Amino acid sequence: MASRPDLILASASPRRLALLNQIGIEPEHLVPAHVDETPEKGELPRKLAQRLADLKALTAQHKARSAGFGADALVLGADTVVAVGRRILPKAETMEEASECLSMLSGRAHRVYTGLTVLTPSGAKRQRLVETRIRFKRLSTREMEAYLASAEWRGKAGGYAIQGIAAAFVVKLTGSYSGVVGLPLMETAQLLAGEGYPVHFNWLNQSTLSGV
Repeated sequence: MASRPDLILASASPRRLALLNQIGIEPEHLVPAHVDETPEKGELPRKLAQRLADLKALTAQHKARSAGFGADALVLGADTVVAVGRRILPKAETMEEASECLSMLSGRAHRVYTGLTVLTPSGAKRQRLVETRIRFKRLSTREMEAYLASAEWRGKAGGYAIQGIAAAFVVKLTGSYSGVVGLPLMETAQLLAGEGYPVHFNWLNQSTLSGV
């Protein structure tokens, strides 16, 4: 029986690691992939999400192999893009950016795209793009000011974190909640299992440890 492949997560995001841990997956290596996330001219949100997922996975694979490890590992890359229509919202770094994002999202529907890429040791590339539709309530000035003061928005795509305070703004969500947080779990598990990663191994161990 062939040994299971190691897994490299092409991210330093604690959210993505926590999501993987939630379904019993602990990557052997975390390799941050800092890439230029600027959209190309005329690039659509869904294409940007998949391109950046690809780029992050390739960057992490190159870094790992240059450092002398990961030659036989699967590499998982992901990127999340928030868009209103064709307009891509930034990962807010300033209060002005976050305020502009909230103003655009208030009382409207928007879409969250998360691209997934798995690179195999043989050089194959597996991809999935997950789309989630979300509608926010109409935000009052007081709600917007309070959320901006929380600073929860900092570094978040679209200027909000659905797993935090901003959950109070969501009227409707259709699609993958975990995808909005940063990693769609069903699709991630399918991609990894399809490449021989034992997604369910720790589930069986959990039942043994708990005496079930």
